[in-house]
Amino acid sequence: MTRALPGRPLPRRSLPRRRWLAGAAALVLAGCGFRLRGAPELPFRSIHLGFAPRSELGQEVRRQLATLPGLRLTETPQEADVVLDVLEDRMSRAVTATTGAGQVREFDVRAYLRFRLRTPAGRELIPETALVQSQLLGYNESAALGKELEEAELVRDLRRDLAAQLLRRLAAVKP
Repeated sequence: MTRALPGRPLPRRSLPRRRWLAGAAALVLAGCGFRLRGAPELPFRSIHLGFAPRSELGQEVRRQLATLPGLRLTETPQEADVVLDVLEDRMSRAVTATTGAGQVREFDVRAYLRFRLRTPAGRELIPETALVQSQLLGYNESAALGKELEEAELVRDLRRDLAAQLLRRLAAVKP
């Protein structure tokens, strides 16, 4: 077996072997049924979203729904095939760990969504359901500003995950 010396590249004859191995790995993954999760296919053509006008989770859901071809977001429930009633949409933060001196060391950041899906006529497609995303966030008072930015990024990620989870639930509906 040929080894590279420090500071020198591998000999050229090992590159075709690497390409062959990469191709073989791709064939094995394709053969086992592995597939990246793509955009969900929704079984309806239009939807009315019952989020509050300034809901950040509602904006994320709208953004993800806008990428789906052939789906229309309606202004009124009567125009839609289905209506998403948002019963509760909130973020929370709770202290989970403190030091002996009473300083905060860890927070639990949570995104919570309670909803149901129905037709405009009132037929329930998804009964009242709650989705929760939670993540622990370490805290250090000496780096408060950095931790504040880290928390904002974490909250965005939680909302993005919650919106994706909601879309998967909507895709599983049998109208």
